[in-house]
Amino acid sequence: MIIIPVKEGENIERALKRFKRKFEKTGVIKELRERQKYTKPSIKKREELKKAIYVQGLQQQED
Repeated sequence: MIIIPVKEGENIERALKRFKRKFEKTGVIKELRERQKYTKPSIKKREELKKAIYVQGLQQQED
């Protein structure tokens, strides 16, 4: 549970902004989206490989 202490005289928008920042850092939304669909481990591995190859190609182009 996220607790945001609101100081006396503090603007409610500022407190809400602090709450949103803390909420994003917890990663709840990201985890929720990941759990909505199941991805097989083999597909995850394949995607990671594709990404690594892509990044390696970009690094070679810079040299």
